[in-house]
Amino acid sequence: MAEQTGEKLIPGENTHENIIFACFGGLSNTGLTTAFASIEVVKELGLKKVGIGCLPGLPVNNQTVLQKTKVAKKVITVDGCPFECSRKVAETAGVKITRAIVLARDIGMKKMSLAQDIATGARPLAEYVSAEDVAKAKELIKQALEE
Repeated sequence: MAEQTGEKLIPGENTHENIIFACFGGLSNTGLTTAFASIEVVKELGLKKVGIGCLPGLPVNNQTVLQKTKVAKKVITVDGCPFECSRKVAETAGVKITRAIVLARDIGMKKMSLAQDIATGARPLAEYVSAEDVAKAKELIKQALEE
């Protein structure tokens, strides 16, 4: 692999052109929506065009993640809620962010804890996520990549 052999990383040739860092905060519907939308973007546009970056790799100084991020044409952060964890982690690691998306702000999502039904019996995971919100989030991510 290029990052292991010292070969120069070239976006679209031996690494992704663009990187998405998304908070997959699995404790809420907003985090799951960022996950599903980001995956849908990768499925639609392909791995040459975009990859989902390893967010935890940034603060632990993972050189592979940092090198791929450094050469990416665009870096998009996607957060579900106003805590903006992915944006803050990326900025703290010195990543230049092209666009920061926050679903609560940008599509008006209301954050809902997945723990709300634990006492009475949790519903299937898909019932906590709106297909409409995933579609809106996916379009925002795609727009950010096209800008």
